[in-house]
Amino acid sequence: MRAAVVRGFREDLSIETVPDPECPANGVVLEVAACGVCRSDHHGWVGGHPKVKEGSILGHEYCGTVVEAGPLAKHKVGDRLIAPFILGCGSCHACQTGVSNTCPDQVVPGFGQPGAYAQYVAVPFDHNLVDLPATMSPALAAGLGCRVTTAWHALTDRADVRAGEWVAVHGTGGIGLSALLLAKMLGCRVVVVDIVDEKLEHAVRHGADATVNALKEDVPTAIREITGGGAQVSIEALGIDVTTNASLECLAILGRHVHVGMPSGDGMMEINMRAIYTKQLSVYGTRGMPSWKYPRLLGMIDRGDVDISPMVAREVALSGASAELRAMDGPTAPGTAVITDFAN
Repeated sequence: MRAAVVRGFREDLSIETVPDPECPANGVVLEVAACGVCRSDHHGWVGGHPKVKEGSILGHEYCGTVVEAGPLAKHKVGDRLIAPFILGCGSCHACQTGVSNTCPDQVVPGFGQPGAYAQYVAVPFDHNLVDLPATMSPALAAGLGCRVTTAWHALTDRADVRAGEWVAVHGTGGIGLSALLLAKMLGCRVVVVDIVDEKLEHAVRHGADATVNALKEDVPTAIREITGGGAQVSIEALGIDVTTNASLECLAILGRHVHVGMPSGDGMMEINMRAIYTKQLSVYGTRGMPSWKYPRLLGMIDRGDVDISPMVAREVALSGASAELRAMDGPTAPGTAVITDFAN
Protein backbone atom coordinates (compact mmCIF):
# COMPACT_ATOMS: atom_id res chain seq x y z
CA MET A 1 0.00 0.00 0.00
CA ARG A 2 0.98 3.66 -0.36
CA ALA A 3 1.79 5.48 2.85
CA ALA A 4 3.39 8.74 3.99
CA VAL A 5 6.27 7.79 6.28
CA VAL A 6 8.26 9.90 8.75
CA ARG A 7 11.93 9.61 7.75
CA GLY A 8 13.20 12.66 9.59
CA PHE A 9 11.69 15.31 11.84
CA ARG A 10 10.62 18.44 9.96
CA GLU A 11 11.39 16.70 6.67
CA ASP A 12 8.78 16.04 3.98
CA LEU A 13 7.01 12.75 4.56
CA SER A 14 8.32 9.99 2.31
CA ILE A 15 5.64 8.54 0.01
CA GLU A 16 6.46 4.84 -0.06
CA THR A 17 5.05 1.44 -0.86
CA VAL A 18 4.93 -0.48 2.42
CA PRO A 19 3.41 -3.85 3.41
CA ASP A 20 -0.35 -3.91 3.94
CA PRO A 21 -1.25 -4.07 7.65
CA GLU A 22 -2.02 -7.40 9.28
CA CYS A 23 -5.54 -7.74 10.63
CA PRO A 24 -5.69 -7.90 14.44
CA ALA A 25 -7.69 -10.78 15.88
CA ASN A 26 -9.80 -8.33 17.88
CA GLY A 27 -10.21 -5.77 15.14
CA VAL A 28 -10.38 -4.88 11.47
CA VAL A 29 -8.48 -3.43 8.57
CA LEU A 30 -10.05 -0.35 7.02
CA GLU A 31 -9.54 0.96 3.53
CA VAL A 32 -9.06 4.59 4.46
CA ALA A 33 -11.54 6.98 2.83
CA ALA A 34 -10.28 10.12 4.53
CA CYS A 35 -7.82 11.18 7.22
CA GLY A 36 -7.53 14.59 8.85
CA VAL A 37 -4.23 16.46 9.16
CA CYS A 38 -4.18 17.49 12.82
CA ARG A 39 -1.97 19.75 14.90
CA SER A 40 -1.24 16.71 17.06
CA ASP A 41 0.36 15.19 13.94
CA HIS A 42 2.47 18.34 13.69
CA HIS A 43 3.72 17.74 17.25
CA GLY A 44 4.89 14.30 16.14
CA TRP A 45 6.32 15.53 12.84
CA VAL A 46 8.56 18.08 14.60
CA GLY A 47 9.79 15.49 17.13
CA GLY A 48 7.64 16.65 20.03
CA HIS A 49 5.91 13.32 20.72
CA PRO A 50 7.85 10.39 22.24
CA LYS A 51 5.95 7.74 20.27
CA VAL A 52 6.64 9.22 16.84
CA LYS A 53 9.96 7.98 15.48
CA GLU A 54 11.64 7.38 12.13
CA GLY A 55 9.44 4.98 10.19
CA SER A 56 6.19 6.09 11.85
CA ILE A 57 3.02 6.59 9.85
CA LEU A 58 0.93 9.44 11.25
CA GLY A 59 -2.84 9.81 11.06
CA HIS A 60 -5.41 9.41 13.85
CA GLU A 61 -8.53 11.13 12.41
CA TYR A 62 -9.87 8.60 9.96
CA CYS A 63 -12.84 6.76 8.55
CA GLY A 64 -13.16 4.00 6.02
CA THR A 65 -14.63 0.68 4.97
CA VAL A 66 -13.81 -2.71 6.51
CA VAL A 67 -11.90 -4.90 4.06
CA GLU A 68 -10.84 -7.57 6.57
CA ALA A 69 -12.20 -8.56 9.99
CA GLY A 70 -10.51 -10.63 12.68
CA PRO A 71 -12.20 -13.63 14.33
CA LEU A 72 -13.04 -11.58 17.45
CA ALA A 73 -14.10 -8.43 15.60
CA LYS A 74 -17.51 -6.85 16.19
CA HIS A 75 -17.80 -5.53 12.64
CA LYS A 76 -17.85 -7.19 9.22
CA VAL A 77 -16.41 -6.62 5.78
CA GLY A 78 -18.21 -3.76 4.04
CA ASP A 79 -19.09 -1.80 7.18
CA ARG A 80 -18.47 1.94 6.80
CA LEU A 81 -17.01 3.20 10.07
CA ILE A 82 -15.49 6.12 11.92
CA ALA A 83 -13.01 5.64 14.74
CA PRO A 84 -12.28 7.65 17.87
CA PHE A 85 -8.56 8.32 17.98
CA ILE A 86 -8.31 6.64 21.40
CA LEU A 87 -9.12 2.94 21.16
CA GLY A 88 -9.99 1.63 24.63
CA CYS A 89 -9.47 -2.05 25.44
CA GLY A 90 -13.08 -2.53 26.55
CA SER A 91 -12.35 -4.67 29.59
CA CYS A 92 -10.47 -2.49 32.10
CA HIS A 93 -12.13 -0.46 34.89
CA ALA A 94 -11.96 2.77 32.87
CA CYS A 95 -13.67 1.23 29.85
CA GLN A 96 -16.26 -0.56 31.95
CA THR A 97 -17.18 2.69 33.72
CA GLY A 98 -17.63 4.72 30.55
CA VAL A 99 -14.34 6.61 30.37
CA SER A 100 -12.58 4.64 27.65
CA ASN A 101 -10.61 7.75 26.67
CA THR A 102 -8.60 7.19 29.89
CA CYS A 103 -7.96 3.47 29.27
CA PRO A 104 -4.47 2.50 30.50
CA ASP A 105 -4.14 -0.03 27.66
CA GLN A 106 -5.39 2.29 24.93
CA VAL A 107 -4.09 2.23 21.38
CA VAL A 108 -3.77 5.37 19.24
CA PRO A 109 -2.98 4.78 15.56
CA GLY A 110 -0.37 7.29 14.43
CA PHE A 111 1.23 7.36 17.88
CA GLY A 112 2.92 4.06 18.61
CA GLN A 113 1.38 2.04 15.79
CA PRO A 114 0.89 2.81 12.08
CA GLY A 115 -1.76 5.43 11.42
CA ALA A 116 -4.02 6.40 8.55
CA TYR A 117 -1.75 8.48 6.31
CA ALA A 118 -2.02 5.35 4.21
CA GLN A 119 -4.40 3.42 1.99
CA TYR A 120 -5.14 0.93 4.77
CA VAL A 121 -5.01 1.01 8.57
CA ALA A 122 -5.29 -1.79 11.13
CA VAL A 123 -7.69 -1.02 13.98
CA PRO A 124 -7.64 -3.21 17.11
CA PHE A 125 -10.42 -3.05 19.73
CA ASP A 126 -12.95 -2.44 16.96
CA HIS A 127 -15.82 -2.23 19.48
CA ASN A 128 -14.81 1.46 19.59
CA LEU A 129 -15.72 2.00 15.93
CA VAL A 130 -19.08 3.53 15.05
CA ASP A 131 -21.23 3.30 11.92
CA LEU A 132 -20.86 6.37 9.73
CA PRO A 133 -24.20 8.00 8.80
CA ALA A 134 -24.98 7.34 5.15
CA THR A 135 -25.40 11.05 4.46
CA MET A 136 -22.05 12.09 5.93
CA SER A 137 -19.11 12.48 3.56
CA PRO A 138 -15.80 10.84 4.49
CA ALA A 139 -14.06 14.23 4.44
CA LEU A 140 -16.48 15.68 6.96
CA ALA A 141 -16.29 12.56 9.12
CA ALA A 142 -12.49 12.68 9.22
CA GLY A 143 -12.61 16.40 9.94
CA LEU A 144 -14.57 15.75 13.13
CA GLY A 145 -12.62 12.64 14.17
CA CYS A 146 -10.43 14.26 16.82
CA ARG A 147 -11.28 17.96 16.95
CA VAL A 148 -15.09 18.04 17.11
CA THR A 149 -15.34 15.06 19.45
CA THR A 150 -12.67 16.39 21.79
CA ALA A 151 -14.33 19.82 21.88
CA TRP A 152 -17.75 18.26 22.52
CA HIS A 153 -16.44 16.24 25.47
CA ALA A 154 -14.58 19.28 26.82
CA LEU A 155 -17.74 21.40 26.77
CA THR A 156 -20.39 18.90 27.83
CA ASP A 157 -18.47 16.68 30.24
CA ARG A 158 -15.48 18.52 31.68
CA ALA A 159 -16.86 22.09 31.67
CA ASP A 160 -20.56 21.13 31.92
CA VAL A 161 -21.46 24.33 30.07
CA ARG A 162 -24.87 25.90 30.52
CA ALA A 163 -26.92 27.99 28.11
CA GLY A 164 -26.27 31.69 28.53
CA GLU A 165 -22.73 31.31 29.89
CA TRP A 166 -19.78 33.06 28.31
CA VAL A 167 -17.23 30.68 26.79
CA ALA A 168 -13.78 32.00 25.82
CA VAL A 169 -11.94 30.03 23.13
CA HIS A 170 -8.18 30.54 22.83
CA GLY A 171 -7.03 29.55 19.34
CA THR A 172 -9.26 28.97 16.32
CA GLY A 173 -7.68 25.92 14.79
CA GLY A 174 -9.69 22.69 14.56
CA ILE A 175 -10.41 22.42 18.29
CA GLY A 176 -11.19 26.12 18.70
CA LEU A 177 -13.51 26.30 15.71
CA SER A 178 -15.28 23.14 16.88
CA ALA A 179 -15.70 24.60 20.37
CA LEU A 180 -17.23 27.76 18.89
CA LEU A 181 -19.75 25.89 16.72
CA LEU A 182 -20.77 23.49 19.49
CA ALA A 183 -20.93 26.10 22.26
CA LYS A 184 -23.26 28.22 20.11
CA MET A 185 -25.49 25.18 19.54
CA LEU A 186 -25.63 24.74 23.33
CA GLY A 187 -26.85 28.31 23.77
CA CYS A 188 -23.64 29.90 25.02
CA ARG A 189 -22.13 33.27 24.19
CA VAL A 190 -18.63 32.89 22.75
CA VAL A 191 -15.58 35.15 22.54
CA VAL A 192 -12.79 33.87 20.32
CA VAL A 193 -9.07 34.69 20.56
CA ASP A 194 -6.48 34.40 17.79
CA ILE A 195 -3.67 36.38 16.14
CA VAL A 196 -4.95 36.08 12.56
CA ASP A 197 -7.65 38.56 11.56
CA GLU A 198 -8.88 36.26 8.78
CA LYS A 199 -9.58 33.52 11.33
CA LEU A 200 -11.34 35.95 13.66
CA GLU A 201 -13.52 37.17 10.80
CA HIS A 202 -14.25 33.54 9.92
CA ALA A 203 -15.30 32.94 13.54
CA VAL A 204 -17.70 35.89 13.46
CA ARG A 205 -19.31 34.55 10.28
CA HIS A 206 -19.94 31.31 12.14
CA GLY A 207 -21.46 32.74 15.28
CA ALA A 208 -18.79 34.25 17.52
CA ASP A 209 -20.29 37.03 19.66
CA ALA A 210 -16.94 38.79 20.05
CA THR A 211 -13.29 38.39 19.08
CA VAL A 212 -9.92 39.44 20.48
CA ASN A 213 -6.69 39.71 18.49
CA ALA A 214 -3.96 38.74 20.95
CA LEU A 215 -1.36 40.76 19.04
CA LYS A 216 -3.35 43.96 19.46
CA GLU A 217 -5.01 43.68 22.89
CA ASP A 218 -4.36 42.32 26.36
CA VAL A 219 -6.48 39.19 26.15
CA PRO A 220 -7.63 38.75 29.79
CA THR A 221 -8.51 42.45 30.13
CA ALA A 222 -10.41 42.49 26.83
CA ILE A 223 -12.41 39.37 27.70
CA ARG A 224 -13.29 40.60 31.17
CA GLU A 225 -14.59 43.83 29.60
CA ILE A 226 -16.55 42.01 26.88
CA THR A 227 -18.16 39.58 29.31
CA GLY A 228 -18.75 42.01 32.17
CA GLY A 229 -16.39 40.40 34.65
CA GLY A 230 -14.96 37.31 33.00
CA ALA A 231 -15.99 34.17 31.16
CA GLN A 232 -17.55 31.28 33.04
CA VAL A 233 -15.71 28.73 30.88
CA SER A 234 -12.43 29.05 28.99
CA ILE A 235 -11.15 26.55 26.43
CA GLU A 236 -7.38 26.48 25.85
CA ALA A 237 -6.84 24.99 22.38
CA LEU A 238 -3.12 25.46 21.64
CA GLY A 239 -1.16 23.94 24.52
CA ILE A 240 1.28 26.82 25.15
CA ASP A 241 1.95 28.93 28.23
CA VAL A 242 0.74 32.26 26.79
CA THR A 243 -2.73 30.97 25.95
CA THR A 244 -2.93 28.87 29.11
CA ASN A 245 -2.35 31.90 31.32
CA ALA A 246 -4.68 34.06 29.27
CA SER A 247 -7.33 31.38 29.67
CA LEU A 248 -6.92 31.34 33.45
CA GLU A 249 -6.76 35.11 33.82
CA CYS A 250 -9.84 35.83 31.67
CA LEU A 251 -12.16 33.77 33.86
CA ALA A 252 -14.73 35.06 36.30
CA ILE A 253 -14.67 33.96 39.93
CA LEU A 254 -15.38 30.21 40.17
CA GLY A 255 -14.74 29.88 36.44
CA ARG A 256 -13.75 26.64 34.71
CA HIS A 257 -10.59 26.31 32.60
CA VAL A 258 -10.47 23.30 30.27
CA HIS A 259 -7.06 22.46 28.85
CA VAL A 260 -7.49 20.83 25.45
CA GLY A 261 -4.33 21.81 23.55
CA MET A 262 -1.66 19.09 23.52
CA PRO A 263 1.46 20.43 25.27
CA SER A 264 4.53 19.81 23.13
CA GLY A 265 7.96 18.69 24.28
CA ASP A 266 8.17 17.82 27.98
CA GLY A 267 4.86 19.60 28.66
CA MET A 268 6.30 21.82 31.39
CA MET A 269 5.11 25.44 31.61
CA GLU A 270 4.71 28.23 34.17
CA ILE A 271 1.12 29.12 34.99
CA ASN A 272 -0.50 31.85 37.08
CA MET A 273 -1.37 30.01 40.29
CA ARG A 274 -2.50 33.27 41.91
CA ALA A 275 -5.33 33.49 39.38
CA ILE A 276 -6.36 29.93 40.22
CA TYR A 277 -6.12 30.57 43.95
CA THR A 278 -7.73 33.99 44.27
CA LYS A 279 -10.61 33.30 41.87
CA GLN A 280 -11.04 29.71 43.14
CA LEU A 281 -10.97 28.36 39.60
CA SER A 282 -11.59 24.80 38.51
CA VAL A 283 -8.92 23.44 36.14
CA TYR A 284 -9.69 20.45 33.95
CA GLY A 285 -7.61 18.44 31.53
CA THR A 286 -9.28 16.56 28.71
CA ARG A 287 -8.24 14.30 25.85
CA GLY A 288 -10.51 12.63 23.34
CA MET A 289 -14.02 11.35 23.99
CA PRO A 290 -15.40 7.97 25.09
CA SER A 291 -16.63 5.98 22.11
CA TRP A 292 -20.14 5.53 23.54
CA LYS A 293 -20.76 9.28 23.07
CA TYR A 294 -20.16 9.14 19.31
CA PRO A 295 -23.63 8.04 18.12
CA ARG A 296 -25.37 10.94 19.87
CA LEU A 297 -22.98 13.52 18.43
CA LEU A 298 -23.07 11.98 14.95
CA GLY A 299 -26.86 11.95 15.14
CA MET A 300 -27.02 15.66 15.95
CA ILE A 301 -24.70 16.44 13.04
CA ASP A 302 -26.63 14.18 10.69
CA ARG A 303 -29.95 15.83 11.65
CA GLY A 304 -28.50 19.28 11.05
CA ASP A 305 -28.65 20.39 14.69
CA VAL A 306 -25.16 21.80 14.18
CA ASP A 307 -23.34 22.54 10.93
CA ILE A 308 -19.72 21.45 11.15
CA SER A 309 -18.97 21.89 7.46
CA PRO A 310 -16.86 25.01 8.22
CA MET A 311 -14.36 22.59 9.77
CA VAL A 312 -13.13 21.24 6.41
CA ALA A 313 -11.40 23.91 4.36
CA ARG A 314 -9.73 21.73 1.74
CA GLU A 315 -9.22 18.15 0.60
CA VAL A 316 -5.66 17.16 -0.28
CA ALA A 317 -3.71 14.23 -1.68
CA LEU A 318 -1.46 12.04 0.44
CA SER A 319 1.54 13.78 -1.07
CA GLY A 320 0.13 17.11 0.12
CA ALA A 321 0.23 16.21 3.82
CA SER A 322 3.78 17.52 4.24
CA ALA A 323 2.83 21.01 3.08
CA GLU A 324 -0.08 21.06 5.54
CA LEU A 325 2.20 20.05 8.43
CA ARG A 326 4.84 22.57 7.43
CA ALA A 327 2.22 25.35 7.34
CA MET A 328 1.49 24.69 11.02
CA ASP A 329 4.89 26.16 11.90
CA GLY A 330 3.16 29.54 11.67
CA PRO A 331 -0.31 31.09 11.63
CA THR A 332 -2.70 29.08 9.49
CA ALA A 333 -5.79 29.88 7.44
CA PRO A 334 -9.28 29.03 8.75
CA GLY A 335 -10.43 25.43 8.60
CA THR A 336 -8.57 22.16 8.37
CA ALA A 337 -7.21 19.87 5.68
CA VAL A 338 -8.34 16.31 5.06
CA ILE A 339 -6.53 13.69 2.96
CA THR A 340 -9.01 12.09 0.58
CA ASP A 341 -6.74 11.11 -2.34
CA PHE A 342 -4.41 8.26 -1.40
CA ALA A 343 -3.23 7.49 -4.96
CA ASN A 344 -1.30 10.73 -5.42
